[in-house]
Amino acid sequence: MTIVWNPYEPITPRARRTLGAASVLVVLVAWAIVSALSLVAKAKLPSPVDVLSAFLRLAWDAQQGESLLFTATIWSVARVAAAGLLVVVIGVPLGVLMGASPRINAALSPLVDPFRSAPIVAVLPILVMWLGIGEGMKVTFLFLGAVVYLVPMVRDALQAVPSTYWIGAHDLGATPWEAVRHAVLPIAMPRIADAIIVAISVMWTYITVAEYVNAQEGLGQLIQNARRFSAMDQVFVGIFVIIALALVTYGTMTAMKKRLFPWELT
Repeated sequence: MTIVWNPYEPITPRARRTLGAASVLVVLVAWAIVSALSLVAKAKLPSPVDVLSAFLRLAWDAQQGESLLFTATIWSVARVAAAGLLVVVIGVPLGVLMGASPRINAALSPLVDPFRSAPIVAVLPILVMWLGIGEGMKVTFLFLGAVVYLVPMVRDALQAVPSTYWIGAHDLGATPWEAVRHAVLPIAMPRIADAIIVAISVMWTYITVAEYVNAQEGLGQLIQNARRFSAMDQVFVGIFVIIALALVTYGTMTAMKKRLFPWELT
């Protein structure tokens, strides 16, 4: 296979799927070999077969007649969905206002920009003190972890639109806000959609932390319980399910973006 160093080289969907599947297969084979040769203790690195077996046990518990994994997944998805709705409803308008007005941006940037580099996990003890250990705290934590990325990205999306669009609309008689709303904002929407995709994806990286605190159900709680009993195969199951959910979420939102903004692909 010849590698062409051209970032604009088209690649067929079949080739993309083949290369992706090959890389995953290489990792699985390497993992199986390391496990089979006992290069790493089984208590630290279970084999792929052990992880698959744990997945099947968690997917359906015959003794209790329920799926522990399905229940945990539903709880985690619900928390991410609730926080995601808040992120979009609050973060997008705030980012639009900052991008549309240099004065608002100057006033709010010192309150928003530093938090992109701040460890949001450090805020968790404060949220526990303020909001307790219920669902509100978990959703708020996920919201804060994502909105600090979304707001600046939405602002930057508007500011990246060439000024000629605003000037042209204003010259045609639009008010300054109408020029932003009808000329600048539509052009920025594909990048705003990218920002939403990033923000929702970020929440999956925080879900285990959010569910470590007094969670009765959830993938983070499942992982925590498994770690407590040194059931590393179940820990791997929880991690892989979170990764799978993140990929499904990303793929779904990306497909929606392509349908909503097909002109960006041309």
